[in-house]
Amino acid sequence: MLLDLPPILSALRRNRIGAGLIALQMAITLAILGNALFIVQHQLALMARPSGVDEADIFVVSNDWTLTGTQVRSLAQADVEALRSLPGVIDAYVTNSYPLENSGWGYMFTLHPDAHRPLTQAAAYFGDEHTLRTLGLRLVAGRNFDPSEIENFTGMSSKPLRGVIVTRALADELSPGGDVLGRVVTIMPTSQTAPIIGVVDRLQVPWPTAPPALIDNAALLPYRLLGPSNFYVVRVRPGAIAGAMKAAPAALLAISRGRIIEKVQALTAARRAAYRGQRGLAVVLTLVCAMLLTVTACGIVALASHWVAQRRRQIGIRRALGATRVMIMRHFQTETLLISAAGALLGVALALGANLWMVEKLAMARLPVVYLLVGVAIILVLGQLAALRPALRAASVPPAEATRTV
Repeated sequence: MLLDLPPILSALRRNRIGAGLIALQMAITLAILGNALFIVQHQLALMARPSGVDEADIFVVSNDWTLTGTQVRSLAQADVEALRSLPGVIDAYVTNSYPLENSGWGYMFTLHPDAHRPLTQAAAYFGDEHTLRTLGLRLVAGRNFDPSEIENFTGMSSKPLRGVIVTRALADELSPGGDVLGRVVTIMPTSQTAPIIGVVDRLQVPWPTAPPALIDNAALLPYRLLGPSNFYVVRVRPGAIAGAMKAAPAALLAISRGRIIEKVQALTAARRAAYRGQRGLAVVLTLVCAMLLTVTACGIVALASHWVAQRRRQIGIRRALGATRVMIMRHFQTETLLISAAGALLGVALALGANLWMVEKLAMARLPVVYLLVGVAIILVLGQLAALRPALRAASVPPAEATRTV
């Protein structure tokens, strides 16, 4: 193998422009491929994050009132009772927001309002004693709300909170180790205080693209929303969601037509809508990578085929002097491997440079080495596969080609 390197390097020097262009093409492909794979994996990880609720059997009714606040107070409770009475419904409640909605209410929480410590950001969901059952949340510590603790939310003048339920992630943020039961939390900027009465395992914030440190920081506040807009969250038995979604609008309109029902949406559909952008980006980047690899492979095939055509007489002479088909194939495969290796080295440098720019300008994470290694492996394998057919054609040149005159 080492004895073959001098003639191979000599051939590459004679064809350095073509070899250099292919190496540059492979370097650019690797730079884009490494970063694209990282971005695609990141988007897929975002889409796979669990919300913590029973998404398959939950739907949401988006309701806008055309009535005044005093009329809404009695109707909101009637709405929830009507939804709970629908066939197949397990439970329902009224709230201000829900996971995967893509908009919601955020507050700052702290156990030390008088200390100069950073506040913890978290999503605030309104709920009552039916919320845990409706969402399918698992209580890992403490207790659920008591009906007597639920107050009507009419704005900043609402009655003080009598207890809150937080997620395990928020509990760990507030107090390392999550020992928060019974402790009083202050909610800013309203400066409301309340004891933490329960901890649930997981409940995702309503913003699907929230950073990992924030994604599970959520709290349930014992409020029944009576504003101009609200959401009715309904959980059904497996297989009953289609019928319940169809019956819900009619049940609500039978109580009062002083409303606009904007949408009735299953939580599975809300997940698809919430991550539409991430899914589209992953598909586009995957297609771009496939196109780049295809173009690069075509370039390698074209260059190797051109070299085979140029050297048919030289190949024939080598065959006449005793070179085997395997030796001829190995020559061309080694040429392509050297070009691929040069392109891979340059591509790693370009990939790191592009990633550093994205880290600085777009606040992206640093590119893990594993994606570079995967990219290098793909480029090297691609080069060998693309050069295989021209190498086989070169190996099939007969020794009689040596007698051919130009």
